[in-house]
Amino acid sequence: MYKLIKALDSKFGFDQAKAHCDVPCGIYDPIVAQISALTVVRMMDLMAALEGEGVAFNNSMTRYITVKEKHAEQAKHEIRVIWGDFIKPDHLAQYPELTELVHNIMQLGSKARQTADREVGVALVEAINQFAEIFWAIKGVKTKKAKAPYAPELEMVYPDL
Repeated sequence: MYKLIKALDSKFGFDQAKAHCDVPCGIYDPIVAQISALTVVRMMDLMAALEGEGVAFNNSMTRYITVKEKHAEQAKHEIRVIWGDFIKPDHLAQYPELTELVHNIMQLGSKARQTADREVGVALVEAINQFAEIFWAIKGVKTKKAKAPYAPELEMVYPDL
């Protein structure tokens, strides 16, 4: 099949599609990472508040841990995609702290998976908020800070549209 397409291409000169990223340009937004980080803290809070023993306790704790793990990894994934597909060398020149910040987010996301330490979860939210501020500045969009309208009601960075 490949040989046939290559032969047809050499004869007819098909237009070649090119893309430089995984998703259409401009469809990047750190909000998924931010919500995922908030979810990590929420699950840590629910884990700390859970009382009891037995099957019901084990079921709830297992669910909280599973969700915490999933969302910590989701936060890391979302930042990696923006880092790898959107951030360019000129962005790094303008915001040289980005490299260390992204590395810190990766480390915090891993630590949030390993522990139930709320301070680690809050630090993850704060680091991703810093990333969001820089991201929106690169896009030329002003930001605002406001408390999330749901538990754990931490301060978030939003585009000020």
